[in-house]
Amino acid sequence: MIRINENYLKLQASYLFSTIAKRVNEFQGQNPNTEIIKLGIGDTTRALPAACIEAFHSSVDEMAADATFRGYGPEQGYSFLREKIAENDFQARNVDIAADEIFISDGAKCDTGNFQEILSTKISLAVPDPVYPVYVDTNVMAGRTGDFENRRYRKIVYLECTKTNNFIPDLPTKPVDLIYLCFPNNPTGATISKEGLAKWVDYARENKSLILFDAAYEAFIRDEALPHSIYEVDGAKEVAVEFRSFSKTAGFTGTRCAFTVVPKECMAYDSQGVQQSLHALWNRRHSTKFNGVSYPVQRAAEAVYSDAGKQQVRKIIAAYMKNADLIRQEMDALGLSYVGGENSPYIWIDAQGDSWDFFDNLLNSAGVVCTPGAGFGTCGDQYIRLSAFNSYENVEKAMKRIRESLK
Repeated sequence: MIRINENYLKLQASYLFSTIAKRVNEFQGQNPNTEIIKLGIGDTTRALPAACIEAFHSSVDEMAADATFRGYGPEQGYSFLREKIAENDFQARNVDIAADEIFISDGAKCDTGNFQEILSTKISLAVPDPVYPVYVDTNVMAGRTGDFENRRYRKIVYLECTKTNNFIPDLPTKPVDLIYLCFPNNPTGATISKEGLAKWVDYARENKSLILFDAAYEAFIRDEALPHSIYEVDGAKEVAVEFRSFSKTAGFTGTRCAFTVVPKECMAYDSQGVQQSLHALWNRRHSTKFNGVSYPVQRAAEAVYSDAGKQQVRKIIAAYMKNADLIRQEMDALGLSYVGGENSPYIWIDAQGDSWDFFDNLLNSAGVVCTPGAGFGTCGDQYIRLSAFNSYENVEKAMKRIRESLK
């Protein structure tokens, strides 16, 4: 008889954002005249940059003529985009990443979840708490996590991020094989210094570990002293894979384009202790299971790196960060403790109580959607996340409603 992968049965309830959507839809059904302002899920709200739209139109026109039509493209991505990424995102910051170490995909969420497929199911795993749920859930599916006990998986090493350590996880007290890090962090918005990141690289080199580094929000960094890439740290190319996305940078949440960097120096080990190239393994997996991002989308992503595109992207990010500044000002006025919002579109706020209760209160009394921190781990139980992805007018309105609700 056909059997299932029983690891899926260990997944807890539904995906966090599906649960939020269900509650919001139920509230909207009962209150059809209430305008809901969503500051929860990190979906962008501003139109694509004009340079990207122009590139879309031009490339779609190419697809309309036999002479310029494109069929299957390279699974790894077209060279015109990979070269622009290498030049602008890495080499311009004195980071030696080559174009052929970059793999174009349809989302950092997909890649952070899929990368663990090429790793043994018997390795040990460390994740921050709170954490982006995809890191945990995909390892549950793979069978690395053990059973769920007291709201945590037995075999995962949880790296607690609290006010005490400024929401930056401490190094594990024992060797672990695979480590997930995200900076600027989702959900807390916390950032890490180059010196702080170097400690993780040193740990990984000493313990033959691998760091999966999610840098999807690096474009929101305003402090020039902060690293945008883990590869700004010496030795990181030997022990780290980095994930980036155009989703939040240029509003590609609905058009889908991202990339993963797998340096050729980055190695893992087989059961005999022999080094194996992660670059070669990921290339094999990527080529087998992925048919590439569409040509028009890649041309639109390339336009992000044009002079006009860079200027337009900076303007979009500045608008979102203006929203973040407004949220921070309101939290200060309300006397609520928080982190983030300075170099990140997320603000992690101490709700001073149960996060789901706070969520329900804001939804019912203010018509504002936040993200309850409990959905990111036990260390998020008394926190909520507010997102700066909305119009300034809506954020102003939401802050007024929150102020009145909390009074």
